[in-house]
Amino acid sequence: MEHSFPLIGEAFPELEVQTTHGRKSLPGDYKGRWFVLFSHPADFTPVCTTEFVAFAKRADQFAKLDCDLIGLSIDQVFSHIKWIQWINEKLEVKIPFPVIADDRGLVAQQLGMIHPGKGTNTVRAVFIVDPKGIVRLVLYYPQEIGRNMDEVLRAVRALQVADKNNVAIPAGWPENELIGDRVIIHPPADEKSAETRLSEHEGFDWWFCHKKL
Repeated sequence: MEHSFPLIGEAFPELEVQTTHGRKSLPGDYKGRWFVLFSHPADFTPVCTTEFVAFAKRADQFAKLDCDLIGLSIDQVFSHIKWIQWINEKLEVKIPFPVIADDRGLVAQQLGMIHPGKGTNTVRAVFIVDPKGIVRLVLYYPQEIGRNMDEVLRAVRALQVADKNNVAIPAGWPENELIGDRVIIHPPADEKSAETRLSEHEGFDWWFCHKKL
């Protein structure tokens, strides 16, 4: 069984999938928008339920970033539908995003989502894909650990800010311990620029300068 997955900077593979919102083409149906594809081990499991609720409660925030959410597991579509209904009825949370029914495991195999030693269960993977269909970030969590959806949301925001402003994003942004909500200016590429960098920007040294957006 193949356990490869697209690397950061590579094109997301073209996939035809069945979802709870009908047939979809990835990444084609999302051209011009960001999307987050996330897998979960199985329907009707406690940790996955907490994750779906967390994503659903942040769906509006992702939408404001022109970013769509797409779930996936190796379950049949009727199982997804029943589980989504259960979440709505029992927890009063509506799941607004589609969930891929990868019941043959073909998508999970292609994206390297199969959890070694866990049967057919998928890992908790996250792929953030940009409007050009390029993979920009990949996260993999084991079955036992639920994800932090605020970090996924932060990552989408950070990627968009970095792209728009040609900057780098510090740890914990926008609440970094050293520079707060400021962003990092890319280091200079030659000696002349290095010599003048601190006269042009704030920073700790010529290679570590930052600015307010």
